[in-house]
Amino acid sequence: MQKMTILAVASMLAAAPALADNPPAAVGTAPHPARPAGLTPHPAPAKQAVPTSTPESRSAAALALTREPTYDEGTAQRIREAAFSYSDIAVRGGWPAIPAEAKFVPGVAGQHDDLLRKRLLMSGDLDGNKATGAHDETVVEALKRFQSRHGLAPTGAMTPRTLAALNVSVHKRIRQLEASLERLGQTKFSFGSRYVVVNLPATYAEAIENDVVVRRYRVVVGKTEKPSPTLTAEITSVVLNPTWTVPASIAKAEISAHMRKDPGYLSRMHMEVLDSHDRPLDPRSVDWSGTRTPNFTVRQQSGTFNALGAVKIDMPNPYSVYMHDTQQRQLFNNDYRFDSHGCSRVDNVRDLAAWLLKDQPHWTRAAIDAEIATGKRHEIPVSRKVPVAWIYLTAWMTRDQTVHFRNDVYAQDEHLLEATAEEAAFLNKAVDHPLGAHLVQ
Repeated sequence: MQKMTILAVASMLAAAPALADNPPAAVGTAPHPARPAGLTPHPAPAKQAVPTSTPESRSAAALALTREPTYDEGTAQRIREAAFSYSDIAVRGGWPAIPAEAKFVPGVAGQHDDLLRKRLLMSGDLDGNKATGAHDETVVEALKRFQSRHGLAPTGAMTPRTLAALNVSVHKRIRQLEASLERLGQTKFSFGSRYVVVNLPATYAEAIENDVVVRRYRVVVGKTEKPSPTLTAEITSVVLNPTWTVPASIAKAEISAHMRKDPGYLSRMHMEVLDSHDRPLDPRSVDWSGTRTPNFTVRQQSGTFNALGAVKIDMPNPYSVYMHDTQQRQLFNNDYRFDSHGCSRVDNVRDLAAWLLKDQPHWTRAAIDAEIATGKRHEIPVSRKVPVAWIYLTAWMTRDQTVHFRNDVYAQDEHLLEATAEEAAFLNKAVDHPLGAHLVQ
């Protein structure tokens, strides 16, 4: 009943003389017949629109990356295939590290050019038939492919973040794939013909219809100290011009602090204090010391000043989080988008709202905009609930055989794998116990 990780399998293979004596096979050449093809040279990323400050252009650029879903019914199997392909690289010694002092100038020969080519060849970013010569356009394009699948701006230049990603060991990448696979094994999600996925480490939301990504948006998710949860739920309604009921934790820690410094803060922020029966309270009668859990509710009125912006997408769940608009739209231009209290702020969320309501013809994007312009709160139930999953995948492979990695921003991968290893050790020990069969039932 022993539970072995893919990395452990790779280690066993590394000790096998028959494999160790075989010459290294670069990923991207003809695949070994005994293993999944897995890592083949990736197609060049689609030409991206020049980034601008409009939500529409940012969403269009995001969609241009690929229409392959991050999460579908085949994701777990593809991750497994990718992990074994990376294990094959591991048993052959892994890929080379690129020195920090290495210089790469397109069109100019450098002493580390061959090293970079070998690194990009082994991860399938560089075509094996173009693996000779100086740091030329083929290497620049390969570097762009590497950057794109690691969530970096595809500039083709050797930036510090690119160098750091290149030098992550293959064993660490396998651990990421293992953690993602383990996490998916714990996720129960009912895929529909239409569903929404937010991959937290990637800070993107995908609207998927008939197994194809038809919308992709940048999102801002929880800070490292206030991480967004993983969950599965159903989208039940779209709220235009929502009010914002401030969570008790924020009221205690942040609103109270503001009120201690500035008694006029609530008025300026268009907020009111309510008792347990939703009756208004005089803010002067409230204890703003922040020493105990508030026995009141703070609610922000609808309007252009509202923290939720003009749209809220309701999805009842145990964490009381949701997807919504924001007044801080400049955050969507950042590469690092971990800045919320746990909810998911969505770029171009009105477009997502129109997609969610597309089977109600009178709720077009123009109609949504017009209703928002009235300033009145309006809740629109969706005619058919849409499944939604917030997942935490730092590694995955799409159907086009492209393997993607993101940073473990919430530091959850190693914690999960350690817990899994401890559980496996307990079960293995229990099996050897005279009453083992009873203990593991």
